[in-house]
Amino acid sequence: MADNGAMLTHVDAPAAWQRVDCVSDVHLHAQDAATAAAWHAYLDAAPFDALFILGDLFEVWVGDDVLDADPGVDPEIAFAQAAAGALAALARCRPVFVMHGNRDFLLGAGFAARTGVRLLADPARLTLGQRRWLLSHGDAWCTADRDYQAFRSQVRDAAWQAAFLAQPLSERLAQARALRARSQQHQAAQRQAGVEPVDVDGPTAAAALRAADADALIHGHTHRPGHDTLPGGAMRVVLSDWDARATPPRLQVVSLHPDGHWAVHPMAAAPTP
Repeated sequence: MADNGAMLTHVDAPAAWQRVDCVSDVHLHAQDAATAAAWHAYLDAAPFDALFILGDLFEVWVGDDVLDADPGVDPEIAFAQAAAGALAALARCRPVFVMHGNRDFLLGAGFAARTGVRLLADPARLTLGQRRWLLSHGDAWCTADRDYQAFRSQVRDAAWQAAFLAQPLSERLAQARALRARSQQHQAAQRQAGVEPVDVDGPTAAAALRAADADALIHGHTHRPGHDTLPGGAMRVVLSDWDARATPPRLQVVSLHPDGHWAVHPMAAAPTP
């Protein structure tokens, strides 16, 4: 495993890993108990030897100090602490790797230390058997979405993050709720207008694949699950988002195997408490 600061740039799977699961865009938050229940049921079953979460595990993450806050102050605090606790229980018996997404890019060393997960750089390479997978959230390659790329540059800036994290937790949570509401309104307007989500730029993704000396790509972010071929002939697998309230529920997992085989597993919705 190669470490870029606190984040791994590539992972070489040991021979014991016969099934590696990849998920993305679970978007956990306190207002969606159904998806959270499905997620916890999946973790309890743990049908994998290692788990890679390729961004947006949480709908929003306002700072690792949420794990030390009074859970009675805000339902989102209690929810985040419970979700982190479930991940920590899993990480004690299975390796878990987490990549930043466009919603939870503030997951940091404190979260990793409390949960026992390993943070992944974006992109990162997974060598499993004879196949070298390039793993990414995918948002950095959606170059046609200029407004989002400008926003991404702003919030990934160290000075912006330091200023945001310096605010009281209550203010950060309020800003996160406002941002979520605006995002939901924007997505609804896009759907009503029949606008398709922006896809990653194929040549950009293919160039990243070559630079990483990888032969297949797997990413999330676009909520356009499926598989196709990138310019140059490399395979691309796109992960689904998770939404247990959709019809039918969107709760897909992609499993990778050392012989190069991969498969999509739709998880069943779990009963909510």
